[in-house]
Amino acid sequence: MRTDDETARKVLAESRTWAVVGASDDPWRSSYGVAELLIERGYDVVPVNPNHSRVLGLTCYPSLADVPRPVDVVDLFRRSELAGVHVDEAIAIGAKAVWTQLAVFPDPASLERARAAGLTVVLNRCPAQDLPRFFGAA
Repeated sequence: MRTDDETARKVLAESRTWAVVGASDDPWRSSYGVAELLIERGYDVVPVNPNHSRVLGLTCYPSLADVPRPVDVVDLFRRSELAGVHVDEAIAIGAKAVWTQLAVFPDPASLERARAAGLTVVLNRCPAQDLPRFFGAA
């Protein structure tokens, strides 16, 4: 299961503030590289991880509820069995979209709650792959 190109392209084109849930301060982790690329492409990145205070020089928040500004997209770098909780948090903070990274599949009920709340759901995609493909090299 993977979200279609048109939906992913629209989210990338129309959303500026991305909360990266599971952000890491380890340059070898995928979440670090994706957050770094989003920043390079001009997105406002908000790292979220209770185990870090800073990621890529940015304040890292312990939870989505702690983020002090509106978030457009909640990008999930979490194991599938834990992702549904963060989908519900995305709904609670009024995000516009939930984006799950490759091989991250939240429980179907949480995705239905997100859609019912008006969030766009992007499944099994990576913005680090889609940005260059849709919009060219930086």
